[in-house]
Formats: sequence, structure tokens, C-alpha cells
Amino acid sequence: MLLQSCRAALLGAVFSFALSPLAAYAETPADTLVVAQSIDDAVSFDPAEGFELTTVQSFNNLYQRLVQSNRDDGTKIEPALAASWEAGSDGKNLTFALADAKFASGNPVRPEDVIFSLTRAVKLNKSPAFILNELGWKADNVDAAVTKVDDKHVKLTWTADVGAGFALSLLTAPIASVVDEQTVSAEAKDNDFGNGWLKTNSAGSGAFTIATYTPHEALVLQANANSSDKPKLENVIIRNVPDVGARRLLVEQGDADIARGLAADQIDALKDKSGVKVLSVPSARTDYILLNTKANPTLGNPAFWEAARYLVDYDGIAKNLLRGQSTVHQSFLPVGFPGALTDTPFKLDVEKAKKVLADAGIKTPFKVEFIVFNDQPFLSIAQSLQSTFAQAGITLDIQPGVASDIYARGRSGKFEMTLRYWIPDYFDPHSNASAFAINKDNSTNTAAKYAGWVIPELTDETLAAVKEQDAAKRAALYQDLQKKIQASSPFIFTLQGNDQVVISDKVKNYAQGLNADQVYYDKVEK
Repeated sequence: MLLQSCRAALLGAVFSFALSPLAAYAETPADTLVVAQSIDDAVSFDPAEGFELTTVQSFNNLYQRLVQSNRDDGTKIEPALAASWEAGSDGKNLTFALADAKFASGNPVRPEDVIFSLTRAVKLNKSPAFILNELGWKADNVDAAVTKVDDKHVKLTWTADVGAGFALSLLTAPIASVVDEQTVSAEAKDNDFGNGWLKTNSAGSGAFTIATYTPHEALVLQANANSSDKPKLENVIIRNVPDVGARRLLVEQGDADIARGLAADQIDALKDKSGVKVLSVPSARTDYILLNTKANPTLGNPAFWEAARYLVDYDGIAKNLLRGQSTVHQSFLPVGFPGALTDTPFKLDVEKAKKVLADAGIKTPFKVEFIVFNDQPFLSIAQSLQSTFAQAGITLDIQPGVASDIYARGRSGKFEMTLRYWIPDYFDPHSNASAFAINKDNSTNTAAKYAGWVIPELTDETLAAVKEQDAAKRAALYQDLQKKIQASSPFIFTLQGNDQVVISDKVKNYAQGLNADQVYYDKVEK
């Protein structure tokens, strides 16, 4: 009891630090990493549901999966909770031998936990469920697809026409994280598989566990004493600091160890400052404009999609506004993935856009509701778009909002136009293709569904691409899909990210990879 009281007091002190006013401390605690960023996008820390940047960045620190992507080369798959695995001769099953591991609760990781985690993710059918659906798993068949062999082995089978290599790629996605069945089941209410509790708590075997979380204020991670690879620091505090100027001040004065999401001006001001350094990390993030084709007839008109492509100042945004934080990129596969298109056929051309609109009988002026995250660089990009669209008689009514609310409106179809970014869920081109080129009947949660764009033919072509076993032929199929969506779709792809992270000179061994979930705090020292 005394130990628990001391632990609670320590966490209380840490959390008080997390919520303290700006510049209240000369430096951060020696055993604590303080990160300043926006966490307003966080919807859920349940790996079966969380699909936002903040939550995705947390999952590798809270949970483990059967297999994981290599930190330096995400295309390489290596063991995690599985010590080894063996593919079946028919190419439609995998048997995993579990390593010895414990959850933060002290419970051992068992085949039952793997079964519970994967089946609950499918049955909950939250936004990322489509990833596991790629194996043909549905609520009515997944119980038979994930089975216990013995106390150390679990077997996965699937009906989809995909091979074991692709299945392993899917299992590196955050939705495949293994949760503690006993802990989560005890918190279940109204048959929610513990989803309500896991929205703000964790039950994993990763290096950290969620100590406290207050929406729009702070996420506090605490070292998991039962982790097989104990982290170097006791705590990680991720403070919600919506104002980018305040983030810069915090890291510059030593009140934060890391600052993310700074605007180009803040980055420039810190590049020559002593005590901090700027890391430039290539990112697989692709930025795009999403149009709701069901909002009104104009937004559903392919001529409007075409005109919009010529009303974006791609070079101006990338070179003058973002200055190294992004590069112009106009296809759904990021550079670094097999088959990615690198051509940029669209430039700002207002006269051409006006002609396309006129030829299609689309009368101007008219107004479009434009919802955006109340954060940089989204607001600055939105203002640039507002300026260029206005030249063609289109008024963009910018409506900033908290990221979690903007996400909710996007998923429910309550929007006309919005800015979005897409981050691959696993290192395979199908991760992005399945989002933008699959929507046969609105039965899966994809970006195409959010756009109200039903595309049975493209869906069939995408499903054919994922089945192709010849690497060159497969890459060519994805290139063809990109060209079609690049030419005519309710998605206007604009940029590929390059993350600039400001970090204190005192911080060592911080690691971040190409994909958004590849943020690692376990090796960090101060």
C-alpha cells in the first residue's frame, strides 16, 4: 500500500508538470522526456480504433504485435511477440511460436490474448478494421480464422487470395497490436470488448503504459516494469501545445525536450540556436484535398475535380510556405514505396481552371465549406488555397476546428471539402491503394467511402493488384491505378511530408522512421 501511495504521488507530480504553465521550469526532469505538440486529434488509444497521428505515434511504445517493421528499413519484418513463424504449404496460413513476454499487468502473453486481440479488432469494426478485412476476415468468420494450437502457438488462416508475405505486412499495422485479454475483458461494458476503457487507457506489453491522459491537455506514459526491454526513462509527457510559437519557446528555453509540428518560421529561427538541433526525417505521409461528392452536385462533378487540380499553388506551398517540410507529390503512393509515381503533371493555372468550369457549365461565383485542423501548417495551406480558388470565383469558407471533431465530420460525411493526410498502415503499396481505390458498395471504411465515391471497377483492379505475385507486374498495376486517380478523382494529392523535429542536445537515441507509427521512446536517454 505504501509503495502504491508513493507511486501515485510521483505520477501526480509528473502530471502536474505536464499541465504547468509555460516556462515554469528551467529544465525538464532527468527521468522524464517532455514532448510539445498538438494532441487535439486523439480520438482513441484503443489500437483497434485509434487512427490519428497522436494515437498512431503512441502504439509502438504501448503495445507489441506478433511481428514488427524494422526501425531502419520498414520493408523488413522481424520478430516481436512471435519468436518465429512458419507459413503453410497452401500459402493461406501462418503458425506463430510465441516468445516469453508479459503485459504491464504482469499477466503472461498467451495465444488467447492474440486470438482476443485480432478477433475483437475485426468485430469492433472501427476505422482501421479494413486492414484485417484484407485477409477476408469478417465478424462471422474470424473466430475460426485465429486459433490456438497449444500453449505457445497460435495459427492464423485466411480466405483472401493473398500470400503469407502480404499477411505478415498487415500484421505489422497498429490494429494488430496484442492486448491483455484478462485486463481488457474486466473493463468491458455492454459488449464493447473494453473499447470504452481502452480509449483512455492501455493494456499492452510495450515499453510504456498510459499513466494518465486528459484530452486536449496531456498524455503521460510511464515505464512498464514488466517490459522485456525496459526503457531508459521513467516517463514521457506529451503536452498539448496548440500554438506553434509556444512549442518553439518551450523547447528553446528547455521546458520541453522535443517539439513537433513547428511552422517553417519557427524551424528557421531554431536552426542556429545552441542547445537544440533540428532533425529532418523523411516521411511516408501524403497530403491531399478531400471532396465530398455527395455534398452537392458541383462537388460530385468530375469537371470540378479537374479544375481544382489547377487551383493549387503546389510549388509556392512547398517552397515558400513550408520550406523543406514537404515536397510536391501528386499520387497516392509515397516515394519509397514500390511503384510510386513521381511525375507532377499539375501546376497552378487559374485560366485553365476557369475554362474547365465554364465548359462544364459550372457557374461561378459559389461558396464551398472548407473544414481544416486548427493547427499549422493546415491553416496556412488553407489560406493559400483560399487565395488561389478565389481567382476562379470559388470562395473557400475556412472553418477551423479541433482535429478530433474534423475527423468525426469527415467520417460521417458532414463536410464539403477538407485537408487530409494519409499515412500508410504497413509497408506495402496496397496500404494506400486500399484507401483510395476501394469502395465497391460503401461497406468498408476507406477514404473513397468518405468521399462518397463508389468505384466497383477500380476496386476490382486494386484487388487484382494485391494478388499479383510478380513484383514488376505488381508495381505496374499500382502505377496504373495512381494514374487513373491522379487524372480524375475527388482526391487532389499535393505533397509528401518531411518531418522536422526539434530536439534538445541533451536527448540521445531518439528514433523515428519513415512511417508515422515508427516513433520510439524506449531507447531515449538524457
